[in-house]
Amino acid sequence: MFEHVLSALLALNSNKLRAALTMLGVVIGVLAVTLLVGVGDGARKYLDTTLSSLGTNLLNVVPGRTETRGGFGPPPASGIARPLTMDDVRAIERQATLIRGVSPVVTGGGTVRYRTRQRDTMVLGVGPQFSDLRNMHVDLGEFVREEDLQARRRVAILGRRVVRELFGDESALGQPIRIAGGRYRVVGIMEEKGRSLGFDLDDLVFIPATTAMDQFGQTHLSQLLTAARSKDDTASATEEIEEVLARRRNGERVFTIQSQEDLLKTFGALTAAMTMMLLAIASVSLVVGGIGIMNIMLVSVRERTREIGVRRAVGATRGDVLWQFLLEAVVISTIGGAIGLGLGAAIVAVVTKYAPDVPLRLSGWIAAVAFGSSFVVGVISGVVPARRAAALDPVDALRYE
Repeated sequence: MFEHVLSALLALNSNKLRAALTMLGVVIGVLAVTLLVGVGDGARKYLDTTLSSLGTNLLNVVPGRTETRGGFGPPPASGIARPLTMDDVRAIERQATLIRGVSPVVTGGGTVRYRTRQRDTMVLGVGPQFSDLRNMHVDLGEFVREEDLQARRRVAILGRRVVRELFGDESALGQPIRIAGGRYRVVGIMEEKGRSLGFDLDDLVFIPATTAMDQFGQTHLSQLLTAARSKDDTASATEEIEEVLARRRNGERVFTIQSQEDLLKTFGALTAAMTMMLLAIASVSLVVGGIGIMNIMLVSVRERTREIGVRRAVGATRGDVLWQFLLEAVVISTIGGAIGLGLGAAIVAVVTKYAPDVPLRLSGWIAAVAFGSSFVVGVISGVVPARRAAALDPVDALRYE
């Protein structure tokens, strides 16, 4: 086997330019596989990391019954016969044992004003445990407290972008502001969170949920946010919450519980499908590279017909000739694959360093698939030329001009 590999390398060395041009197709193909599949795998990793950074094992309860679960999209319309209330929050707090907290959520929006400055932003009415559940913490001051919720106090906690736009370099804590026309006092400033899935988490204002219902003229909650104590408790916690809410509704399950795990599975399926699609697209380049190798190897067999005849005349078997040409194709393909993989790794390293927001990732399985594909392409593209070389009659080959 070593002699065959050495012979293949010597044959390639005698035609450097042709060998290099033949490798180019495989280099491009493997590079395409590495980068395109890396984009799909990077997107999956980005979504997993992003969703996990916003809280773990989350369960979102929205009014109304839907056919499917998964996702944290907007809740159903407000004309629900049995909407969610603060009493539901208290019941879950008392009776559910497998959760690590629950928070009411009231979604609204409006203009936030400070003196002559104003900004239109989203306003969320929440409870004290929202901060820990959503992994969004106060940097200065304090978050919504239980006393604020009970007394329906008009206090506000501002995201960093809202603070910059309204106050600039001035201190915001303790300052009076107006939210949708109502007077509030700033008691907290959130830590910087940046953007997530295209949404600016710093462009938010938080107020007590009970105050938000008064402010926006609502008699019910938009949704309830809770979380299981652990991933293993998610299913049991979901059943527990369902039982608590169903008992309060005479057995009717007119609500939907959406789990973060379902959302991750949905996104995982989408990114997996995208990765496979990108792999299929990139494989076209490898097929083209394989056709190029087969074409060159067929030309090589024709040019080296007398050489094949001499080898057969001095004792080489058909198997020896077959292995010689097959390994030449494999060597061309694998060297091209190694170069393509190296270029891909270099590009991923540069992008990761200078553009970390781009979801590009090179994992071990991608490298294995890319390099393994180049080997398979070499084998497949070398079979026909190798069989043709091995099938030559020694006498006819020696007479070939």
